Amino acid sequence: MENVLRPLTVVGGAVVFTLVVGYLADVTLRRADARHHETPLWGLLRRCRLPLQVVLLTALLRGSYRQTKWSVIEDRETGIGQALSLVLIGASAWLVVRIAAAIVESSYARYASSTRDTARVRRVRTQVTLIMRIVTAVVGVVAVAAMLLTFPDFRTIGTSMLASAGIIGIVAGVAAQSTLGNLFAGFQIAFGDMVRIGDTVVVDGEWGVVEEVTLTFLAVRTWDERRITMPVSYFTSKPFENWSRGGAQMTGTVFFHLDHSAPVGLMREKLKDVLADCPAWDGRDWSLAVTDTTPSTIQVRAVVTAKDADDIWTVRCVVREQLIAWLCEKHPYALPRIATSPASLPPDGQWPERGRSIPRQPRPAEVHSNNADGYVLDGDGPAKDAPRTGRG
Repeated sequence: MENVLRPLTVVGGAVVFTLVVGYLADVTLRRADARHHETPLWGLLRRCRLPLQVVLLTALLRGSYRQTKWSVIEDRETGIGQALSLVLIGASAWLVVRIAAAIVESSYARYASSTRDTARVRRVRTQVTLIMRIVTAVVGVVAVAAMLLTFPDFRTIGTSMLASAGIIGIVAGVAAQSTLGNLFAGFQIAFGDMVRIGDTVVVDGEWGVVEEVTLTFLAVRTWDERRITMPVSYFTSKPFENWSRGGAQMTGTVFFHLDHSAPVGLMREKLKDVLADCPAWDGRDWSLAVTDTTPSTIQVRAVVTAKDADDIWTVRCVVREQLIAWLCEKHPYALPRIATSPASLPPDGQWPERGRSIPRQPRPAEVHSNNADGYVLDGDGPAKDAPRTGRG
């Protein structure tokens, strides 16, 4: 009878104690969360209940499983102890990661709620994401190393591994040069404020928003919902456009190629009306001017502003669409066209006569060229007093 009650008492007592501690911890955190609404830390710590219970249960069983005096356990005492140690190390790493995540997320939430600068919030968010990835990686590596050290064979070869660590480190450094470069580039991006989650960037001609930043790669979501994954070392070694750097406000341009008779003044008034009815326009600035001309058209540029990249695209499309529609309806003559009328004839007497010799060479005073000394004065030889000339 004792052989049955002893294992049940040990295992059952460990389970009951674990459940009671987990319940009390959850109740305490729930009350603390209700009292302190300004911070989400206590609510986030409630997610640590499960790993906490696993750690407690494994630790209790690891310390008391020999007290069961059960023949099945005594025969496999070493294996059971090894398995419980591995579970305890893994559960402890899980609990540490959960606690670190709760603290980091709570700090970010408090900072985001008290800061109105969206650029700083995105910067902190990028740093927090990378910090959590670093913490998770470090805890995972330490946990795996601790698990390996529980095996006697690994303890035996540990001395030889340490002796050859210098050579192995050099070989690993050369082999993982690209990986280490991306790793350090990730630190530089996180704390150098080069690019942040939520920034609008143009990379290799692709416009998109930074969606994810890790220690090795960066994901950009394009306007058509594609994802461009690039190594973070790209952003530290090559130039790229960051439209969110220094503020999200943007200025955009819309170009029109019109006929010379286009009513620029009326277009300016119409642009003002279009922008007044466009919710995406932020009201900061606008203008319309003729910026270039060709023999057949003029180039009219409209300048508009918006609060971010998405709105500037909307404003440009609205201005382009409504002004073209207005010109087609009210001023169709202003649209560019190809002239097909016959060429005008020159005045009488200006056509060159047939058989007439080629006109004489020009005098040096009539030209502006570096070759003036080579011209002939009515067949009298080269010019003696040719004027100083230069590049015109």
